Amino acid sequence: MPSLIDIRRRIRSVKNTQQITKAMKMVSAAKLRRAQDRALAARPYAAMLHQVLANVAEAAAQGGGADHPLLAVRPENRILVIVITADRGLAGGFNSNLLKLAQRFIDEHRPAELLFELIGRKGRDYFRKRGARIRGEHLDVFRKLRFEDAEAIASVVIEMFSRAEIDAVYLFGNEFKSVLASRLNAVRVLPIEVPKSGETVDYIYEQKPEELLGSLLPRYVKMLIYRALLESEAAEHAARMTAMESATKNATEAIDRLTLYMNRVRQASITREIIEIVSGAAALE
Repeated sequence: MPSLIDIRRRIRSVKNTQQITKAMKMVSAAKLRRAQDRALAARPYAAMLHQVLANVAEAAAQGGGADHPLLAVRPENRILVIVITADRGLAGGFNSNLLKLAQRFIDEHRPAELLFELIGRKGRDYFRKRGARIRGEHLDVFRKLRFEDAEAIASVVIEMFSRAEIDAVYLFGNEFKSVLASRLNAVRVLPIEVPKSGETVDYIYEQKPEELLGSLLPRYVKMLIYRALLESEAAEHAARMTAMESATKNATEAIDRLTLYMNRVRQASITREIIEIVSGAAALE
C-alpha cells in the first residue's frame, strides 16, 4: 500500500498536468475562433471560383480550345502526394487518422512511383521513418499561415505536372466540420477535373475563353491548396481543444479518486494506531 506522501505527490502531479491541459485548451479555443473565421470566409470564394471555372471551361470547349497542360490525363505511374498534418501532437486522432488514410492510399498504389510533399512535422516524421521519397518539407507553416505559402507549393506542383514529371497529384488533409469533429479529405488536385456547370452563366468575354481558362486553372490549384491549409488549421485547433478538454476532465476524475483513496488510507492508518494504543494499554493492565 502506498504511503500518504506518495499519494499526495501523485495528486500534486495530476493537478499540475491539469493546469497545463486547461491552459492548452484556452489557447486552442482562442486560436480556433480566428482560424474558423478564415476557413469559413474562404468557402464562398472557392465555390464562386468553382462555378466560374465551370462556365469558362464550357465556353472554351464550345470554341474548341479547352486543351491545357493541367487538364492532361495520363496513366498514373508517377504520383505526387501532398499530406497536411500538424507540427505538434496532443490533438487526439487528428494526425493519426489522416496518416492511416494516406497509408491506405499508398498501399493501394504500390506499383506507382510515389513522391511526397509534406506539410507539417508529424507527417514528415512519419514518412521519413518509412523511407518515403520526400520532395519537399514545409514545417511551421501554421505558425503564421499565408497565401504565399500555398502559392509556393502550388507553383512547384504545377510546374512538375506541366513538364510531365508527375502524372497526378493527390492531397490529403482534415476539413473543418465542427468543433467536435473534422472530416478526412482526399482529393485529386491534378489533372484538374473540370466541374460541370449546373447553371450556365452567359459571360461577356473581353479575351478568348481558352485564354481565360489558362489563367484560371493555376489559380484554381492554388486556391485548392490554400483552402486545404485553412481547413486543416481550424480542424487542428478544434481537435486539440476537444482533446485538452477531455484530458482536463479525466484529470479531475483522477484527482477525486486519489483523494478518496488517500482519505481511506489515512483513516486506516488512524484506526490501526488506535488499535495499537488500545492493545498496548490493555496489555499493561
